[in-house]
Amino acid sequence: MSANLFWLTEEQFAKIVPFLPRDTRGKERVDDRRIISGIVHVLKSGGRWIDAPSDYGPRKTLYNRFVRWADKGVWVRLFEALAQSGGPALQLMIDSSAVKAHRSAAGGKGGRKIRRSAVLVEVEQPRSTL
Repeated sequence: MSANLFWLTEEQFAKIVPFLPRDTRGKERVDDRRIISGIVHVLKSGGRWIDAPSDYGPRKTLYNRFVRWADKGVWVRLFEALAQSGGPALQLMIDSSAVKAHRSAAGGKGGRKIRRSAVLVEVEQPRSTL
């Protein structure tokens, strides 16, 4: 296990276990603690699912588990329960936003520097009379 990977402790995982779905069919699920640690690692790093370290298991499993549990509302119920459990306010923050902007969104080159007023454009006479 690499030192820069995220791993849930046994204590943290014990708090999560009651909120995990038990209605699975077919093959038994892969180690939940490892998969959830992998999901948190991908979300925390902002990387792509395909770039998740193989220590967390199959990347497709990480993605599928995240999406399926999101559809079932597992993550919402889990976050609500953890937020209600109390603790320091900084540890209760469960949502953040990051917005990517195109490199030209900050201005820079392109277009006319001096723009004509819309009022003046409307008042001007047409250039051709037909």
